[in-house]
Amino acid sequence: MPEKTNVLLATTEDHIFQEISASLSKNHQIIRVKEGVKVLKTLIETAPILVILDLQIGNMGGMATSLNLRLEQRAGRIPSQKILMLLDRQADEFLGERSEADSWIVKPIDPLSLSQQVDVLINS
Repeated sequence: MPEKTNVLLATTEDHIFQEISASLSKNHQIIRVKEGVKVLKTLIETAPILVILDLQIGNMGGMATSLNLRLEQRAGRIPSQKILMLLDRQADEFLGERSEADSWIVKPIDPLSLSQQVDVLINS
């Protein structure tokens, strides 16, 4: 059996963590942080294949966290990273575009859509 790859999830919501873990834990180890400011350090320590950011996370929102990761990538301080944003509503899609995320999903999370989106991002 192949080794599980790391997926970094930033969310304060337990139900989001549980839904994503249920959908992805067969092939991925889900590493959770509850604050946006902890994403960069955890990314460096765990080398995830994908970062999933909830739009609403403590002390540094998902959008700011995504933009910070892109800034770090452009500066050459971290490798290129795939980012999936979890949006609260359809009207937030413009935030997904502005956040420089590779893709986004509008909550509530559909497990099949999430799995497909993750596969597309990882394999692109």
